[in-house]
Amino acid sequence: MRLTSDEQAMLDGAGGPARQKAMDLLVRYAEALGAEAFVDTNNVAGVPGSSTLFLKNYYQQHAGQSDYEAIYSLYDLDADEIVAVPRANAYCCHLQGGMDPDNWAELGMTEEAHAHFQQDEAQVAARGIQILKTCTPYLAGNLPVKGQHCAWMESSAVVFCNSVLGARTNTEGRESTSAATLTGKIPDWGLHRVECRYGTYHIEVGVPVTSVMDWGLLGYFIGYAVEENIPVVSGHVSQPDLIRHKHFGAAAASSGGVEMYHIVGITPEAATPEMAFGPHKPVATIGYGQADRQQMYDRLNSVGHDPHVDYVMLGCPHASIEQMWEVAKLLEGKKIHGGCRLWVFTSRSVKTIADLNGYTRVIQDAGGLVMTDTCSAISRAVPKGTKVVALDSAKQAHYLPAMVGVEAWFGSTEDCIQAALNGRWNGGLR
Repeated sequence: MRLTSDEQAMLDGAGGPARQKAMDLLVRYAEALGAEAFVDTNNVAGVPGSSTLFLKNYYQQHAGQSDYEAIYSLYDLDADEIVAVPRANAYCCHLQGGMDPDNWAELGMTEEAHAHFQQDEAQVAARGIQILKTCTPYLAGNLPVKGQHCAWMESSAVVFCNSVLGARTNTEGRESTSAATLTGKIPDWGLHRVECRYGTYHIEVGVPVTSVMDWGLLGYFIGYAVEENIPVVSGHVSQPDLIRHKHFGAAAASSGGVEMYHIVGITPEAATPEMAFGPHKPVATIGYGQADRQQMYDRLNSVGHDPHVDYVMLGCPHASIEQMWEVAKLLEGKKIHGGCRLWVFTSRSVKTIADLNGYTRVIQDAGGLVMTDTCSAISRAVPKGTKVVALDSAKQAHYLPAMVGVEAWFGSTEDCIQAALNGRWNGGLR
């Protein structure tokens, strides 16, 4: 490693023991990756120091201490001792936290778990970390710009950051983001480097891709096709808005390991195919046609058998204000079926706007519930007795059935709202 003077000073302890431990972790991490230097970052998205009751009880049993500093030191920084944790040295926002602060009982959480959640959040805020509690930080005030080096967790946020915004981050883990929060450093490797951001596979789209569901299906196909590589998409794709980018990237990051994509003429580093591929030729050109679209739809619905839907989950990744508006519009003046529950997940900031515009009230009057901070996959929580769920997110349809043992139907937002109103799945590929 080539360390700058300030990096060496932190490693030698000039910034205090916590920053020393953080630099030691980052040096070991960088050496394991083969990185030779660090880049400066002032944009971190992680879960620094946060814990569940399980973690708290584990460290109380094994270390005799389980407060915020113990978790941060022993777990986040992989330290061999508990040190005082100072305020953040880089701008950091807290991602989703696993529990709605108001509707925790609906999620099946205990009073003890909720009390711990409140204490934990107070410790996070006291150290200058922004309480966004969302998987879509770019919708809640953290919007990096093209070329900015970031250190982000959360696969759907990472792919949006790299692809749509043109900022630079790898999919980081809890340890590296927590260390970056204290140091403002992250290894210079992978998607921080220009040569690693060029496309590798060409995806030629042969059917119109217009709706949010279409973009989710295309993303799900691409993840399977390219795995962790970088796709360059061209062909019959319409100009995607933010919501379509959000669902497309989340799907590609779920079925594969896509951290970045290019769409020719649309994303910031792909004005032309030549710009997207740089000095390289595509490894392969893969077509996407009607049969592929049908295959992805069938795959996502392969665990759906019973048409009687008892739970509809929307908001993965967390719903934007446009999606809250759409759900309210579809529900206005109507009532959810007595045998079905509707939960809509979003960030606290978006919910505040939805509250002001009356969207939350419309959803609640229809019998639904708006939740923040989490989702059914993160919290492993669905309404009691749930057997069949309807989803408009390919990401959630990919993960949730295995996580909580339910059948799942995937379709459009309108399909899901109709299922909530009727208690039956009548969706289909149009």
